[in-house]
Amino acid sequence: MRRKRAHQEEDNLERWLVSYADFITLLFAFFVVMYSMSSVNEGKYRVLSDTMVAAFNTPPKSMDPIQIGEEQKTILKDNSVVQDIKPIEIIPEQKTPEKDEMQEISEQVKKSLQPLIRQGLVNVNKNKLWVEVELNNSLLFDIGSAELEEESASVIRKLAKLLAPLPNQIDVEGHTDNVPIRNEIYPTNWELSAARSASLVRALSKRGVKPERLTAIGYGQFRPKTTNKTYQGRQKNRRVAVVILADKNARRMKEIEGEK
Repeated sequence: MRRKRAHQEEDNLERWLVSYADFITLLFAFFVVMYSMSSVNEGKYRVLSDTMVAAFNTPPKSMDPIQIGEEQKTILKDNSVVQDIKPIEIIPEQKTPEKDEMQEISEQVKKSLQPLIRQGLVNVNKNKLWVEVELNNSLLFDIGSAELEEESASVIRKLAKLLAPLPNQIDVEGHTDNVPIRNEIYPTNWELSAARSASLVRALSKRGVKPERLTAIGYGQFRPKTTNKTYQGRQKNRRVAVVILADKNARRMKEIEGEK
């Protein structure tokens, strides 16, 4: 009696479709996640954009912070709500640094040398380009001499304390009256005025003012402050001016403007 052959199962040739379907499903899920991460909330973006535009197009007019817009809730077209859009504060611009600098230096000098200013021995002048501190020669030198008097030490110390921290260039200018001087050391007032300015420059540098910021200039009798026909006028013309410059070329710029 013959035995029946065992029935052979046919191979399933479509099993790859299961793996392919799983792969497509995972790939679809991946792109959905990527899209949700990259999408921008258009409503929130529009509100922020409008607020920034309003802020930068509204110039500040006072020293107090200015609010742009009001704190509110915004309802968008899709009925979603953006919560608590806070106003943006704009702090106004500060005053111009160059103008502030000269004003501040002038006030510091006046405060430090106030007793001498009241006596008429020191005069402080200011404009936007420099601060000029005029020191009467009687504070610093004896007649016909460029050697600093011992009594000048306190004035120079106060002046150096003010000037040392500053970055500004400083011109030290010597001036005399028109009375001729003839001796073995100073043949003319030019030499005398230059020697006096150099003495003060040397004294300031010893007390902490950087030498590279200092310039000694002698004008002699040729830039008088007032008339030389009276004793009082000649006394005012005998002076040393310490000029604190906003810019190293400030004096030259002023001269060019005057020539125009």
